[in-house]
Amino acid sequence: MRIEIAEKMKGFEAGIFQILNEKKIEMQEKGKKVYNFSIGTPDFEPFPHIIETVSKACMIPENYKYSVKDMDELVEAVVSRYQKRYGVELEKNEVMSVYGSQEGMAHIFQPLINPNDIVLLPNPGYPIFSMGAFIAQANQWFYPLYEDSNYLPDFKAIPDNIKKAAKVMVVSYPANPICVTAPDSFYEELIAFAKENEIMIIHDNAYSDIVYDGRPGKSFLSFPGAKEVGVEFYSLSKTFNYTGARMSFVVGNAEMIQAFQTFRSQIDYGIFYPIQMGAIDALTGDYEEEIHKQCLEYQKRRDALCEGLTEIGWKVPKSEGTMFAWGRIPEGYDSSEAFVMDLLEKTGVICTPGSSFGSLGEGYVRFALVLPPETIKEAVEAIRLSGIFEK
Repeated sequence: MRIEIAEKMKGFEAGIFQILNEKKIEMQEKGKKVYNFSIGTPDFEPFPHIIETVSKACMIPENYKYSVKDMDELVEAVVSRYQKRYGVELEKNEVMSVYGSQEGMAHIFQPLINPNDIVLLPNPGYPIFSMGAFIAQANQWFYPLYEDSNYLPDFKAIPDNIKKAAKVMVVSYPANPICVTAPDSFYEELIAFAKENEIMIIHDNAYSDIVYDGRPGKSFLSFPGAKEVGVEFYSLSKTFNYTGARMSFVVGNAEMIQAFQTFRSQIDYGIFYPIQMGAIDALTGDYEEEIHKQCLEYQKRRDALCEGLTEIGWKVPKSEGTMFAWGRIPEGYDSSEAFVMDLLEKTGVICTPGSSFGSLGEGYVRFALVLPPETIKEAVEAIRLSGIFEK
């Protein structure tokens, strides 16, 4: 029998991450040291009491049944966290869990749009935004984010016919991969834009606890009118290093939440009870000091990388937030992928080409701050010694 795979799968072919991983393995087998800044998986451990909570819950046989829905205590914990952390008042029907923001973003368009509806997506932007829209058969319109405007969208530049036809807009600050935060004025303008054009907003808020230089990490929902127009993804992956547990939430507009819950009830039997219990511990525990210390550790890594690279002739701006850094590739290279492969070959340093995040990411690279400062300094020295800036 001839197996014929769907045409749409052509867009899912092996990409740069697989190529980089294969090259990494090849270099390691040759005994070369590799500095991997490519994937944003936190290397910090979950707080011990959270691990203990999950471990104890795993020993109770009753907890292995279908959970079907979120525990009341979990919803209450999210409500409490948002009130204490952001000053946002949530109702219980404005909260739902998802298996991580990646899964949630992959599916949230399904109950919100019809095939061929227009969605507005950032360019550069995190790839799952586009993939979720693709799965829902949306028409994707990419609003450009430029360095000279601090990677903020120009609402006035969006054509009138696109504004009026669009159903959903995705935004995300602090932004991966471009590593900027947004001023209060942006959120105020966003909400007014959404109301005027009847566009639902989806805000990805994975990094509000990893912001630098005294900037406050905020929630989109803390701005007046936000709950009228949209929802926000809130993740435990980066704040609490609960990454593999896949525990995130969608909070905000009750109608959007209800529609998404109805959709997910057809494909999901609920999150494993011990995972929910660990999340309750994270959301209600006294961890603010640890979260702040962790943010400072990320900032030390950012400084070691950005200051170090700048000193050797590669000016990479200091990230305002997220666990990443973003900078232009050096002169003399035709593409970000070509530079990334040359950098890996000559130095053992792996980063991600900006082209992986959209057409306007071309000419840039992203570094994940997943190595300690001492190791980052070693990587910077390896780049200096390579002579790559003498190209």
